[in-house]
Amino acid sequence: MSETKVKHADEIFKSFKMQSVSEFFKKNAAMLGYTGKLRSLTTLVHEGVTNSLDACEEARLFPDLSVFITEIGPEHYRIIMEDNASGIPLDYIPHVFGKMLAGSKAHRNIQSRGQQGIGVSGAVMYSQVSTGKPTEVVTSTGDKVINKVNIKIDVEKNAGEILSRETLKNPEKWRGTRINLEAKNLQYNRSKYGPYSYLKMTAIANPHTRILFVEPDGTKILFDRNVRVIPKNPKEMKPHPHGSSADDILSMIKNSSATRVRTFLVSDFTRVSSKKVEEIEQLSGLDLDINPKKVDWEYAEKLVTAIKQITFMAPPTEGLIPIGADSVRLGLEGILAPEFVHTVTRSPQTYHGGIAFIVEAGIAYGGGAGNNGLDIIRYANRTPLIFDQGGCCITEAAKSIEWKRYGVKDDSAPLTIFVNLVSTHIPYTSAGKQAIATEEEIFNEIRFALMDAGRALSRYLSGKRRASEKLTKKKTLLRYVIETSNALGSLVKADDNSKIIKALTDIVEKKYDFEEANGDEEVTIVSDENGVEEVSENGD
Repeated sequence: MSETKVKHADEIFKSFKMQSVSEFFKKNAAMLGYTGKLRSLTTLVHEGVTNSLDACEEARLFPDLSVFITEIGPEHYRIIMEDNASGIPLDYIPHVFGKMLAGSKAHRNIQSRGQQGIGVSGAVMYSQVSTGKPTEVVTSTGDKVINKVNIKIDVEKNAGEILSRETLKNPEKWRGTRINLEAKNLQYNRSKYGPYSYLKMTAIANPHTRILFVEPDGTKILFDRNVRVIPKNPKEMKPHPHGSSADDILSMIKNSSATRVRTFLVSDFTRVSSKKVEEIEQLSGLDLDINPKKVDWEYAEKLVTAIKQITFMAPPTEGLIPIGADSVRLGLEGILAPEFVHTVTRSPQTYHGGIAFIVEAGIAYGGGAGNNGLDIIRYANRTPLIFDQGGCCITEAAKSIEWKRYGVKDDSAPLTIFVNLVSTHIPYTSAGKQAIATEEEIFNEIRFALMDAGRALSRYLSGKRRASEKLTKKKTLLRYVIETSNALGSLVKADDNSKIIKALTDIVEKKYDFEEANGDEEVTIVSDENGVEEVSENGD
């Protein structure tokens, strides 16, 4: 038998190669949402729209967005997206559109639609990989010139490369950005997973936005602005001590100007006072007067162990900007035109010990709501979550509620359930950012918000049913007025029954008008500490 030749390590490691983040996502585009022809098209639109909305709001501008989709050939489309935001300085164009894990949000503890710095550069890469063509970017900050560039991604370097640049005059001081890209292996339709549905959902949660959408067949749809208030800009938040690990502390120390650990704890964390530092010092037995640069892993672990034993105030919430119950209501009414809508914004809570979040919920019934039966529309920081519904915390929480208790008989009811999660850190299940992980605190808050809305719906449906029953009784009694008046006329030998008919009609009308004005039925819904609800009705 021949002996097996053993390879030396030097030979094995000749093929060792570093891989850039762009190369990784080029091979794993599905992780970014580029999987399936329809989903890929919707993802391209999503990345451009979320960038535009964030940019407009940061510049304190009412967003005016335009999205054009044109069919070039079989499964081949051109997507043009334009906004009226602040524009992009020329030097930053390669970073915004050509460098993954780069941006103005990923390194800050601040609420925003984008979190990872991948989005729009991922769209450029998908276009490049599927067509071999660069993306055209036209942008101006409102000064004398408009920059028009063709850009592609150097995937090995994870860097944007401008292939051509043209400088245009800007006499009208136009300001904004227009992205023009092509992509193949796409499909357009009006299903709940397509761009039309995505933009419709975007308009609901962003009623301060105006969106013009032109479909491939030329159909123009305008989702008009329903609110004349620009949301406040969220503030960057310091990390809460309960949400920090030993590694977090070591990373923060590198960027801290503090000269002692005790001042580092007070200045770089929220809700840490001098008194709390004294508690940490007593529990940990550590010297907190040393220079933070001398802190090692063992020291940081002892610090975290002590911190977890101390009760801190919940993190401040000025960094969280919810849509607001009134704006959610206006958004639902403006797009769905339901016969009933109820919205609620819960008070701030935390998960993972220190990450603040707010849950907003709404229920729309009738009209254009739930045209295909019960419909759950999910959002994270105002951004629609179209895909991966089954594995999302919002879906699980909504389905955990017994809607029959609230008068919703089955899944065919014309009901739309709206939920928006607001946080500086959304716990997505993947880089595709389409489903929220089931954190217990978030799950419970969604349930409580929906139960609140459900109680209002139950009262409405109960009143509607009661009114229908009374109308039926009223019509039945009125049908017998003629017959009864004839019988009474015969008894009193009246020549003309018209007065009797009028008197009986007035009696019936007054009875039901009085009951409608005063309401003789109440609906009571109570819940125990476990969220288990009971519904009782009192009436005739």
